[in-house]
Amino acid sequence: MQQNRHPYHMVEQSPWPLTASFSAILLTTSLIMWFHSLNMKPMLIAWLITVMTMIQWWRDVTRESTLQGHHSLKVIKSLKLGMILFIISEVMFFLSFFWSYFHMSLAPSMEIGMIWPPSGITTFNPFSIPLLNTAILISSGVSVTWCHHAILTSNLPQAKTSLFLTILLGFYFTCLQLFEYKEASFSISDSCYGSTFFVATGFHGLHVIIGTTFLTISFIRLFILHWSHSHHFGFEASAWYWHFVDVVWLFLFVSIYWWGGC
Repeated sequence: MQQNRHPYHMVEQSPWPLTASFSAILLTTSLIMWFHSLNMKPMLIAWLITVMTMIQWWRDVTRESTLQGHHSLKVIKSLKLGMILFIISEVMFFLSFFWSYFHMSLAPSMEIGMIWPPSGITTFNPFSIPLLNTAILISSGVSVTWCHHAILTSNLPQAKTSLFLTILLGFYFTCLQLFEYKEASFSISDSCYGSTFFVATGFHGLHVIIGTTFLTISFIRLFILHWSHSHHFGFEASAWYWHFVDVVWLFLFVSIYWWGGC
């Protein structure tokens, strides 16, 4: 067998990109079917295919990096660059929401009474649940940094404790946001304020759920000793993503809850 004379990992043929593409298009079409005919069965099938694809694709990447040793320093450097570019694209994604919000709030149109928030909208108290959620996410950023330091120093008990605490805080944040949505006096269809509020905070909440899942996978891999002080980029990527979620929330809290709600 001819050995590779380069540090790169040439990925073998895999069915998961194809199944992921199929599940993505099935998910979008099934959502439309659910909106119009209230038929949830195609959407549940699409979610099942998506979850199964994620599990098996992550399994293959874990095998390549941990068991087969394909992730050399050069490969990890490329993965870091890819993660950085992905987070930059996410920054642009949320920038569009902030652009829309400030466009409508700094110069309110006649249709909403030329005031912000629009007449009839009772906003949230920024120093109630939103402030608590801010403290939760800042604390989770501290705990995930603690975990990273514990991994670098090969302190496994502290790494487990701090990462579990981060996951718990992420779950707590999601529960509080669901409670906040349930108690809201306005909906997504209540003028441009309701639309921008629920789209911006809702997509951030989705990113918190994704980040919590990311950290949970890292927690499982931490338990089965996949991380070492020199080989832990999977966790490092989840920590980067979590810090990004923290920073976006700070901007949401200051601009939408505090400044825009007063």
